[in-house]
Amino acid sequence: PPELLAHQPFQVILRYTSIDAPAVWWLGPELTYGHAKPFVFTQGHSVCNRSFFPCFDTPAVKCTYSAVVKAPTGVQVLMSATRSSFSEEEGVYHFHMEHPVPAYLVALVAGDLQPADIGPRSRVWAEPCLLSTATSKLSGMVEQWLTTAERLYGPYMWGRYDIVFLPPSFPIVAMENPCLTFIISSILESDEFLVIDVIHEVAHSWFGNAVTNATWEEMWLSEGLATYAQRRITTETYGAAFTCLETAFRLDALHRQMKLLGEDSPVSKLQAKLEPGVNPSHLMNLFTYEKGYCFVHYLSQLCGDPQHFDGFLRAYVEKYKFSSVVAQDLLDSFLSFFPELREQSVDCRAGLEFERWLNATGPPLAEPDLSQGSSLTRPVEALFQLWTAEPLDQVAATASAIDISKWRTFQTALFLDRLLDGSPLPQEVVTSLSQCYSSLLDSMNAEIRIRWLQLVVRNDYYPDLHRVRRFLESQMSRMYTIPLYEDLSTGALKPFALEVFYQTQGRLHPNLRRTIQQILSQGLGPGVELAAEPGAERDAGMGADTPALLLGDEAPGTALSLRDVNVSA
Repeated sequence: PPELLAHQPFQVILRYTSIDAPAVWWLGPELTYGHAKPFVFTQGHSVCNRSFFPCFDTPAVKCTYSAVVKAPTGVQVLMSATRSSFSEEEGVYHFHMEHPVPAYLVALVAGDLQPADIGPRSRVWAEPCLLSTATSKLSGMVEQWLTTAERLYGPYMWGRYDIVFLPPSFPIVAMENPCLTFIISSILESDEFLVIDVIHEVAHSWFGNAVTNATWEEMWLSEGLATYAQRRITTETYGAAFTCLETAFRLDALHRQMKLLGEDSPVSKLQAKLEPGVNPSHLMNLFTYEKGYCFVHYLSQLCGDPQHFDGFLRAYVEKYKFSSVVAQDLLDSFLSFFPELREQSVDCRAGLEFERWLNATGPPLAEPDLSQGSSLTRPVEALFQLWTAEPLDQVAATASAIDISKWRTFQTALFLDRLLDGSPLPQEVVTSLSQCYSSLLDSMNAEIRIRWLQLVVRNDYYPDLHRVRRFLESQMSRMYTIPLYEDLSTGALKPFALEVFYQTQGRLHPNLRRTIQQILSQGLGPGVELAAEPGAERDAGMGADTPALLLGDEAPGTALSLRDVNVSA
């Protein structure tokens, strides 16, 4: 009978015939750090996993999953699963995720990976040449963050919290795959950015993974809440001053983006409208994170005490865990949890209506008081103001007495971002800045160096151009290449950019290579596109017509470029 047939188990067999599925990234050994073995990873967010396996590729649908993976000897396979086992005789891995997850959180990685324990329920996985660095940076730290998060938001539900460090071809900074956070290895040298990025992914274990936005048009329900939870964790762990500094740095970037887009930009809405045929990744921007954070922070302020709001979020997670929600679910739960606020009609306060928060374009309706970070932000503002003062000879003498080598990374990055906002600067100012800081900054981490080198490029400062070349020769990730190529391609330094690109393109992933080609092709005339070096695409296993995976702000010609944001979100 048909009613019985409807419940019979069935099997779907897929045979992969191409290597250009957007979710699956195949790397030859030359694109890894160790250059020893091939590497593969998947990236499902937002709607790429439909090219990986048949699924309902929407965050509104969740399910458990099991997987069986066969791999060559010596290749370690990992997945975002709560249970795993390995049969050495068969060379087969078995995985099972016991909790329902949306399709985009199913993830796989395989390569020359080795483990090291960093806590009672955490280990790092990395290529052998990176393992000791990754271990030393995170040993004991992750358990501290997990324990703090549990105290704030309730038990960690996913069993293990492991981290795998991926080669520089990984197209984003980090991804919150349950049980197994993916993070780009390039961030290892920037300690403060590493800490913030991992804590943000830890926060997603509650907000995003356990309770998920039902529609991509409300990604702030994941990113805004995770950012708020991340900052509660950093406040508890590192103090309010550091959290306020990091928040000021991010809100500075938000206002930079706002200035570029205009206050009436539709993508600045928290409930952004997703037009048919548009990749939801194009809605991922700083508004998703920072305007969402500001709304959540505003809700916490209405309670009068962050700890009261923590209690609400614990109840919210307990009620909706392993399901998907819309904004109204969050706001109704909030007003039910605080009936006195409902009686005061806080959702309808003039100018701060909840509906306006969700649907108005422009900047946040209210921002947090960051005065607790003034001990860290005031010196940055003072030094920036100093460099815009007259006369220059006195400025340089005074500035050289300020030892920025003792600053936090976020302080130095904020200072350089302010200088970038003012570029192009008078040439004598750039010369003096270089004399003061160039050698010092060149010894700092990549987040600092790329900002200084963007200053060099935007101000056509030729004496430091060799530092730009050396940086691009050593970098293979989009986060440290695209911003510089975007700057280089807009002015007189384009021939220099072409020369460096042709010398280094063989070390870049084909997707990144094609993106940079498109950036450098702009302005060369209609229909003109740079050719790769003969055989470069062929050697990488890519045809000339293979489409690159262009994620939102990576695509050239969009309204917003990475070089205008100066933030790794």
